[in-house]
Amino acid sequence: MLATGQFTIRAQDCLLCAEPGITDILCAACADDLPRLPQPCCHHCALPVPAGDTCGRCLNKPPHFDTARAVFAYDFPLDKLVQSFKYGHRLALAVFFSRRLIELAKDRIEDFDPPDLIVPMPLHSRRLRERGFNQALELARPLGKSLRIPVDATLCRRLRDTRPQAGLHWRERVRNIRGAFDCTTDLSGKRILLVDDVMTTGASLNECARILKRHGAARVSVLVLARALP
Repeated sequence: MLATGQFTIRAQDCLLCAEPGITDILCAACADDLPRLPQPCCHHCALPVPAGDTCGRCLNKPPHFDTARAVFAYDFPLDKLVQSFKYGHRLALAVFFSRRLIELAKDRIEDFDPPDLIVPMPLHSRRLRERGFNQALELARPLGKSLRIPVDATLCRRLRDTRPQAGLHWRERVRNIRGAFDCTTDLSGKRILLVDDVMTTGASLNECARILKRHGAARVSVLVLARALP
C-alpha cells in the first residue's frame, strides 16, 4: 500500500496486463492504448466522417438528439472492460470510465450547450434487479458531481424489457425499442444530457431522446463512453 498525505492507496495489478503495484485499475500504458474514437466525427451521431460536421445518414434523417459525443471506439480491449463492468460487477471500472467522460465533457462542454439536467439511460426494473445497478447511473453520478449539474434517474423510465438489441438489423432495433420509454416530468425548455455506456446504432438513445423532447426538452445531447463503429 502507498501512503499519500492522509490517504492510503492500495496497490493492485493492472486489469489488462497484470502489471503489479499500480494505483489505478489500468496501468498508464494500457490506459493510453485503449481505442480512441477516430476524428473527425459526425456532430450528430459521433461516427467518424471524412470531412464536414454531419454524416450522410444524419443529413437524410436527423436523430431526435441534437449532438452525440463518445470517448472511445467500442473495440478490443475496451469492449471487454465494458462487459466486465456491466456483467462482471467490476464497479471499480465506473470510476475509471467516469473520469474519461468528465475529461471529454469539460473539454467539449460547448457542444452540450450546457445542460440543465443529466439523465442516465433507464434500465428496466427486471434487468436492474438481475444486475443490481444501472451502469449509466454509475457513470452519470460522478459526471454530475464534477460538472455541478443535477442527475435525475427518475424522470424517465423504461416501460418494456425489450429484446436485446445486439444482433438485430437497425430497422428491427427501431421497431424493438419503439414505445419502450416514458417520462412523467414537464421538461419545457430544459437542456438534457443523456448518458450511457455504449452507443451502437443509437436506436435506444434516439427513442429516449424522442420521449424527452415530447415532454418539452429544448435540447437533448448524448454522451457515451464508447461508440460502436460499422
